[in-house]
Amino acid sequence: MNQTRLFNDSSSWVAFTKVSFLISLAGMIFGISMLPLDIWIKGYFAMGLFFLVSSTISVSKTLRDKHEYDRIINRVEEAKTEKILKEYGS
Repeated sequence: MNQTRLFNDSSSWVAFTKVSFLISLAGMIFGISMLPLDIWIKGYFAMGLFFLVSSTISVSKTLRDKHEYDRIINRVEEAKTEKILKEYGS
């Protein structure tokens, strides 16, 4: 399947964002594990961390999909408008 790229991020930027995410996630996991608290409180914080990461990914994917859908709808509407104007003008 030939897919047109909708963005032009460099491979180094993509690598940077992935490494940054992994470092921040590892830092949070390490920080939670080192807290001087009971294990069930650490588990609660860890569960919150993973739900937050999961919901952030879901929201960003949903917003991206909606933006792409809106762009496609706008292109279709523009094409219809151009067709009508050409037919009316001739």
